[in-house]
Amino acid sequence: MGKNSQQEELLKTLGDFTSKENWDKFFTIRGSDDSFEWYAEWPQLREALLTHLTLSQSPPLTPQILVPGCGNSRLSEHLYDSGFTDITNIDFSKVVISDMLRRNVRSRPGMRWRVMDMTNVQFADETFDVVLDKGGLDALMEPELGPKLGSQYLSEVKRVLKSGGKFICLTLAESHVLGLLFPELRYGWKMSVHVIPQKQSDKPNLHTFMVIAEKQKSRVLLQISSAINQSSLDCLGNQVDRSREAYLFFQACGLHEALESENRIRMEYSSGSDILYSLKDLQLGAKGNMAELSPGRRVQLTLGQQGTSRFSYKAILLDAQQQSGPFSYNCGVFLVPKARAHEWLFSSEEGQWLVVESSKAGRLIMVLLDTSHTNASMDEIQKDLSPLVKPLAPGREGTEAQIPFMAASDGIKQRKIVHQVECSLISCFLFHYPLPSNDLIFRRLTFQRMEGLVQSEALLTLGTSQKVLGDTEQKKTRSSKAKKRGNLKRNDPKVSVSDGIDYLSEYLEVDHNYLASSYHTGIIAGFTLISSRLENASSNGKMVRAVVIGLGAGLLPMFLHACLPTLCIEVVELDPVVLDLAKGYFSFREDKQLKVHITDGIQFVIGVANSKVDDGVIVGHGNEKAICNMDPTSSNGSCTVSDAERKETNKIDILIVDVDSSDASSGLTCPASDFVEESFLCAVKNSLSDQGLFVINLVSRSSAIREMVVSRMKVAFTNLFHLQLEEDVNEVLFVVNTTVPIKNDCFHEASSRLEKLLKLEHPERIQSIIEATKKVKSL
Repeated sequence: MGKNSQQEELLKTLGDFTSKENWDKFFTIRGSDDSFEWYAEWPQLREALLTHLTLSQSPPLTPQILVPGCGNSRLSEHLYDSGFTDITNIDFSKVVISDMLRRNVRSRPGMRWRVMDMTNVQFADETFDVVLDKGGLDALMEPELGPKLGSQYLSEVKRVLKSGGKFICLTLAESHVLGLLFPELRYGWKMSVHVIPQKQSDKPNLHTFMVIAEKQKSRVLLQISSAINQSSLDCLGNQVDRSREAYLFFQACGLHEALESENRIRMEYSSGSDILYSLKDLQLGAKGNMAELSPGRRVQLTLGQQGTSRFSYKAILLDAQQQSGPFSYNCGVFLVPKARAHEWLFSSEEGQWLVVESSKAGRLIMVLLDTSHTNASMDEIQKDLSPLVKPLAPGREGTEAQIPFMAASDGIKQRKIVHQVECSLISCFLFHYPLPSNDLIFRRLTFQRMEGLVQSEALLTLGTSQKVLGDTEQKKTRSSKAKKRGNLKRNDPKVSVSDGIDYLSEYLEVDHNYLASSYHTGIIAGFTLISSRLENASSNGKMVRAVVIGLGAGLLPMFLHACLPTLCIEVVELDPVVLDLAKGYFSFREDKQLKVHITDGIQFVIGVANSKVDDGVIVGHGNEKAICNMDPTSSNGSCTVSDAERKETNKIDILIVDVDSSDASSGLTCPASDFVEESFLCAVKNSLSDQGLFVINLVSRSSAIREMVVSRMKVAFTNLFHLQLEEDVNEVLFVVNTTVPIKNDCFHEASSRLEKLLKLEHPERIQSIIEATKKVKSL
């Protein structure tokens, strides 16, 4: 078999173009004097190369050129002979480097030859003005091997090129090659694509293209320029009757499609739209140097992909704003469960910055979990995420600190769900949970739409029926229970807390003389603003009409009913299911001084505001009528109204809005936004009696939304007060419906009056309310 036949056979069986052994064998057969040009030859390359190799300096200098994967091509020799004498050639085949050195040592003494792997170049950073690649990248991009070697090679190209230097890549422009080349050189590179003229031949050949990428000083994002457009494709398409033009046409079509796609991506990225970046984009500099903290930087990205992780994730990377330091740790990960991802705190920029501030992290990577992660435990997710977030940690010299993981939750590890409700208006849970520090057991009501927000919370105690049992009966009861459930003992490590709750559940009752929610305490503390009026009503045997919008578990109305006998309380609740829950699980009870209206709260207030008195009968514009201003001395306990009081009979003395928003993404958790609209505030003003009290439980982490609510209330009312609860996002706002200014110096006396009016079985519980009155301030 002749040499040419051997070479042709070897080319067919070369197979893996990344194998050093295969290339050594190929070049041994080929010999040193028989060069092989894989792509276009010098006559076709000469004009384009010489134009782009000339440096722009004045006077022009000879560029330092690196030719990786040089093989036995004569390209470097032609360049040397054209005046470009500072050329370094590298190849991992010792055979070809030895042959090329012998061939050029005398005729081209300045030419350098090195045995070196192009994916691990042994040169210092920014050494060369030009890296000239003739088919090297294509050889590394074997479809079966993936982009790993190509990516390593391009990283070395970027490293050894000087700023302003050029990467000239001669390529067949196959889709998988361009799919790596374009994104890798997306940020901080000026790119152009050129068609190399083809040698006249009757044989069909793949066409050679030249991609030129110039390294910029800044990480700008520029469009790729090219002479290949739809017009040129149409021209080629008319010539596809000849096979060589057909090859070029199909190559050019693929290249044009890749160019269009890449330029669309670059345009989107340049527009500043809130797009999802990949980890690779960030590593390439899409949003600056990720190894350093950049105060106020916020980037949305995707983490994980097929073959690198079990799941994919949507995440937001946030570098703490400058004034937020010092930091407890350099980088942290915050996991947000799917059930809470829609909440304002995690879905809005303002909310996310609040999370960053509270986390005390220099960089926080907030990961929003979705349905694909439902069946995975937090440990599994953390294990999957850890290698994905590690490259995003800012550099910290001399340390390998582990990245801490945090998660949004209610903080309750042990709980026992006792009831779950699904209906058209709400989906909610009832559960028990213990407080280990003092053996207290609480019952909570939460709505599924916002499980992180506790709707109601009640203290459970052993009921009266259990207390009156004799010792013998109690022992029998415990014994019977023990037989059914096993011998439950407080210190038995095999007994869970939930077992204990189950054991006690039938004896637990809600304590209506205890307020578990601090904002409920704050609401009642605001009554100090009208304590003089409450005192007068109590002294004169008059009832005070109080309306609470939002029943929840009925804990606040029941507490008010117990501690302020002068109140005639109406509760307005939209959903009858909530009333059933309050009665069935929180011992809520109606009587002649505590009634519930199943209706819309806003329409109720508007109805009161628009109601009028006609011949002693209250006529409302809704379906609501006042049930109060009852005279407690009346023999039948019915409502009686004197002529002098008739005009004020239908007015509300105390109006409390205690409802949450169904839109967790709005930034206003409580109340629903309709309750702070100007029209509703106007209706409130018209529905309140003279010196009546209006109370709103305000929950919003957004300072802008909070200021908006306060501003609207200041427009509608003269006397505005607030109570900010410590270590809580709740703020209680109070309005006294009078134009006469209320002075702060009278608060101490007013607080004393309120203390005397409050009636509780446990007087010590009043102190928390009285302490809260000291925090009521004018706005």
